[in-house]
Amino acid sequence: MKKVLFLIILIGITANAWAQFRKNRNSAGTENTLNYANPVEYTIAGIEVTGLNVLDKNAMVSLTGLKVGDKIKIPGDAITNAIRSLWKHGLVGDVTIQVDKVEGTNVFLNIVLAERPRLTGFYFTGINKSQESGLKEDLTLIRGKIVNDAMIRNTELAVRKYFVKKGFLNTEVKILQEKDTLNRDGIRLKIAVNPKSKVKINRISFVGNKELDDAKLKKKMKKTHERPRFALHRTLLQELFSLNPKEFFDSSYTVSKKEFKEFLNDNVKLNLFTSSKFIQADYEEDKKKIIEYYNSKGYRDAEIVVDTVYAHDNRTINIDFKIYEGPKYYFRNIIWTGNYIYTDKQLSAVLAISKGDVYNKELIDKKLQFNPKGLDISGLYMDDGYLFFHISPVEVAVAGDSIDVEMRISEGEQATINEVTISGNDRTSDHVIRRELSTVPGQKFRRSDIIRTQQKLGQLGYFAPDKIGQNLVPNQATGTVDIEWTVEEQSNDQVELSGGWGGYYGFVGTLGLTFNNFSLRNIPHFDNWRPLPVGDGQRLSLRAQANGRSFQSYSFSFTEPWLGGRKPHSLSVSFNSSFQRYPYGSSSSSSDNSSRLQVHSVSVGLGRLLEWPDNYFTLTNSVSYLRYILHNWNSGLGYTDGISNSFTFNTTLARNSIDNPMYPSQGSTISLSLTLTPPFSLWRNINYSTADAAQRYKWIEYHKWMFDAKYYLPLDNKKKLVLEAKAHFGFIGKYTDKAGIGPFERFYLGGDGLAGGFNSFLLGQEVIGLRGYQNNVLTPPYYNTSLNSGAGVTAGGIAYDKLGLELRYPVTTGNAATIYGFVFAEGGNNWNNYDDFNPFKLYKSAGFGARIFMPAFGLIGLNWGYGFDPVPLNGRGAVSGSQFHFTIGQQIR
Repeated sequence: MKKVLFLIILIGITANAWAQFRKNRNSAGTENTLNYANPVEYTIAGIEVTGLNVLDKNAMVSLTGLKVGDKIKIPGDAITNAIRSLWKHGLVGDVTIQVDKVEGTNVFLNIVLAERPRLTGFYFTGINKSQESGLKEDLTLIRGKIVNDAMIRNTELAVRKYFVKKGFLNTEVKILQEKDTLNRDGIRLKIAVNPKSKVKINRISFVGNKELDDAKLKKKMKKTHERPRFALHRTLLQELFSLNPKEFFDSSYTVSKKEFKEFLNDNVKLNLFTSSKFIQADYEEDKKKIIEYYNSKGYRDAEIVVDTVYAHDNRTINIDFKIYEGPKYYFRNIIWTGNYIYTDKQLSAVLAISKGDVYNKELIDKKLQFNPKGLDISGLYMDDGYLFFHISPVEVAVAGDSIDVEMRISEGEQATINEVTISGNDRTSDHVIRRELSTVPGQKFRRSDIIRTQQKLGQLGYFAPDKIGQNLVPNQATGTVDIEWTVEEQSNDQVELSGGWGGYYGFVGTLGLTFNNFSLRNIPHFDNWRPLPVGDGQRLSLRAQANGRSFQSYSFSFTEPWLGGRKPHSLSVSFNSSFQRYPYGSSSSSSDNSSRLQVHSVSVGLGRLLEWPDNYFTLTNSVSYLRYILHNWNSGLGYTDGISNSFTFNTTLARNSIDNPMYPSQGSTISLSLTLTPPFSLWRNINYSTADAAQRYKWIEYHKWMFDAKYYLPLDNKKKLVLEAKAHFGFIGKYTDKAGIGPFERFYLGGDGLAGGFNSFLLGQEVIGLRGYQNNVLTPPYYNTSLNSGAGVTAGGIAYDKLGLELRYPVTTGNAATIYGFVFAEGGNNWNNYDDFNPFKLYKSAGFGARIFMPAFGLIGLNWGYGFDPVPLNGRGAVSGSQFHFTIGQQIR
């Protein structure tokens, strides 16, 4: 053993001596003069870099701060600093600076580097494809970047943060580095993720809240909810099951609404449709909402003293709040200072806060800055041009439970609009946008004009409504403001290419083209075709429907919304030609006995925007000529052969204040329309009592009144959940008893609102949908199961009404598509005489459905409705029941 130890020591001494020899001799074999105990100054005569594969040699030398000709001491700080500098940039994994050789006072250095590996790829394990897709957007991993500890750490944090946002609080992430077999300096990252289960909230509890109970506070937490639970208290079950059926439906067994609500709050817990996952960001926002709610109730000193989040089990947590409510405060004196334009009395009337009202900081801010339900102080000033107006509420005294508030106002001067610019419109011409602007250079600034302009641009349909914005650049020195309107184009042209079953007519194909931003003047300029001439806001529509010889319809319409380009006076021109033939019996032949109807029409209309009562109103007047040609036509018009002419004048007064034509979330549309024909019976020299129907209806006469109203109410702050309420009425009247009411333009009610069903593609009729019932089934007369009941029968109502509610929620409202689902309840009826008219006697239905709008294909809808009432033709009391309906296009009624 001693011999072995001696041998090892001898070998070590020999090796050390040899190393010293090599270290102190240069490449020529002569002894170096380096003495590491005593630093000596040398001049750098050369620098070499070894160990590089990707990095640039000169760049690495530059990072060291050393260069040929520098005088350095060895050993000394220059070498140490050079190594630190290379390490600091994180480009290399190992650094050594060696003395290659020494010649007199010159030294040659060799920088030996080991490059860090570079990222060539990464992949995930433990998660699905959709999660991978979402994660890749959050990660900043770039192929070719150096893999270091910071990259690994940041990637791990980003992955965990992604899953924590989605409620996976216990997510585990491990990142392993793997050598890339195809690249010797490359590294692939294996990102192993174990999200585990979502962490949900088991219970939220409050301590210290005496004035506001737990239920009210939990309700204010919009995104932080307890785990869904459904429990019926034993008392409620006993109460329900103690009643026999007679007692249960006995009208004498009643309870007040307040008592019933209190009973439910005490005994029933129902929270089936809310998410209970815990997300930190949402939790922090909901804590603020709790304090805001306290402040709105007068508790200005309220605070969350402490909140504790702790595990209930492996999958759920509990949240405990300790609340300090403080005293309840009230307004005492409200003092106005700095106001010269408006008096204290005028400002107090707008503020509408009285002495003794509960102190509410949120209400003050709303009444001062922006009140969605009425006028506010800022709006009062800014609608009169005071853009530089500023108001600051200051609590100047607190006496007991009463607070004095001083409203400090700086009115500034009135601002005028200096310059208005537009950006983002790469398809639509500037003049199309400018003619819709209520903000005009040289005009006094008004906030109401900004709001109105945004609505008008949204109603055009050319731009994404949520992307319409304005940048205000005020210049207080000159008393002016520049306004930049920003828009994002969206295509709203439509291509309708569809086919469907047309009842007796079999398969019917449809081809329709609608260009909503057409430009007639750009037709010769092919460089402005995208792919057709666009940009001037004109509307061109072409449509054709056919199934061969049985049914054909062709239509053309053109609208210029600004005739002459100076005022919003619109011109519209339309043509239509339709041909209808029965496809059975002799009707399918080309003989003279075939049954057919032809309708040709032309219409010209003029419309204009009104300034009174407000600028949401429009008035449209039009004249139309229609020609009906009947040959052996036996389908509810009251006669079979002849030619009828209709010359009509229509005037329509309408108001439209909706914010988005595809998915309105607020505003309303109201329309009152009157259609008149000349009273031909006053000068026609015929005996109406003895003349046949073809002679009586050679010149059609009637007056027709239509009323349509829709109102949109947002039910949440984001204006997604929207309630639509609608009402529709229609009446057809006569000038004289001897002429009566003709067979044309009557009302057909029921179904999807398309001209189809058992009397497909009705021409000369007003077709109105009512979901939950078959197409046109609510159309008098009702004594036969078919409206095709022979000559002498006039089908269709002369009075109808329809009422409805629809609750909508969007899936998406992006540029590519607008999709929303809805539930509905509606009712309607149709009468063929005024003696039976009763607007409250309705055929009722309810159901659900979806609408899809794609710019290229228009609006498509699918509905399921359940009709609660028996249809008139049924005769046996059976309800209409379940019905599916398919719709195309935007339906007015």
